[in-house]
Amino acid sequence: MCLVAFSWKTHPEFPLLISANRDEFFDRPTAPLHRWESGIYAGKDLRGGGTWMGFHPDGKWAFLTNYRDFSQPKKGQISRGRLVLDFLEKRLSPENYLDGVMGEKDRYEGFNLLVSDGEKLYYYSNYGDAPEEVQPGIHGISNALLNAPWPKTALAKKEMTDLAKRNPDPDSLLTLLKSPTTFPPEQLPDTGVPKAMEAQLSSQFIRMEPNYGTVSSTSVLKDQSGLTRLKERSFDWDSGNYRDTSFSFQT
Repeated sequence: MCLVAFSWKTHPEFPLLISANRDEFFDRPTAPLHRWESGIYAGKDLRGGGTWMGFHPDGKWAFLTNYRDFSQPKKGQISRGRLVLDFLEKRLSPENYLDGVMGEKDRYEGFNLLVSDGEKLYYYSNYGDAPEEVQPGIHGISNALLNAPWPKTALAKKEMTDLAKRNPDPDSLLTLLKSPTTFPPEQLPDTGVPKAMEAQLSSQFIRMEPNYGTVSSTSVLKDQSGLTRLKERSFDWDSGNYRDTSFSFQT
């Protein structure tokens, strides 16, 4: 994922609400949201073998975003998508899993990783310090640290806050994070890319010639009974053309 807004244990009916965008090259081979042989629900990066967001029927879930820093040389040896997949398929607590990831942090390109056992939620970035527990609230993350005040992240948190005051459903969550508005240079971070590219990347919904942009969006609702509803919308370059995939399961 490259932009995520989520409500963690703040809504009286839904302890978890997520709206997320995945930005990628349109020609990168990808399988949409489906149930894997291991039992998890996730899309699949067919090149790296991992995933960007996934859910296990036992209540575990995880997602990651890339940390954008083009000022540093590339160092990754392992696909970052393995971080989500390994957590979902291993029998480790969030704390123990992230302790192990921290010991191998230099084997991955920059990442932000959030992992949960359904009761507690933890966050770790190899651009940050130690893993930390995420407290109940409305949170946002893009390609910087959790809740970093990037303009599109701040907008995403506001959108989630407003929606959480109403009666959210999968489709209403999918309408979030769709602003094509870019922001002026003085409001943008310096991540090592050219200023013109930084501006293009500052919108929530991205289209960058020739073939990079927001390729899919995902909504997640988990209610107090443990019923989790997932919906993924995969876009063509023409965002008016899309395909929806939905699953629900009881934890």
